[in-house]
Amino acid sequence: MKALIVYDSVFGNTEKVAQAMAAAIGEAQAVKIDALDPLALEGVELLLVGSPTRAFRPTPAITGWIKGLPAGKLNGVRVAGFDTRISVEDTGSAILRFLVKLFGWAAKPISDGLAKAGGQVAAPPEGFLVTGSEGPLKDGELERAAAWAQQIAGGA
Repeated sequence: MKALIVYDSVFGNTEKVAQAMAAAIGEAQAVKIDALDPLALEGVELLLVGSPTRAFRPTPAITGWIKGLPAGKLNGVRVAGFDTRISVEDTGSAILRFLVKLFGWAAKPISDGLAKAGGQVAAPPEGFLVTGSEGPLKDGELERAAAWAQQIAGGA
């Protein structure tokens, strides 16, 4: 199975998650969005796309790439979206909790955009936790990301 993990990263946390996923799947490649070859999607059977959550959204690079996918481009491709985010519980902020309820996290619009391009959503959007706005990742998150990717890849 040809698997591709496309990601953007600001502080390196989402990159670490993408690399852990690629290693867990085995024959997957993790590619940062600004280094993505337009032909990379050819023959892909599983596409995972991730971004840090920035102002409750994916990065502009990920959003623009997804919006630029032609309708039907991902027909027959199993897809899933993921993000890195801070835990609302860790902040204790009622304001952040309200804003998250209102605007959400980056993974959902990623997943929705991939589905709009014809992708078959293989798993609900998932978030991996960082300890602060710049990270690092919380303990156990790389292992959780690897297990999430393996579970999706195993469902092919």
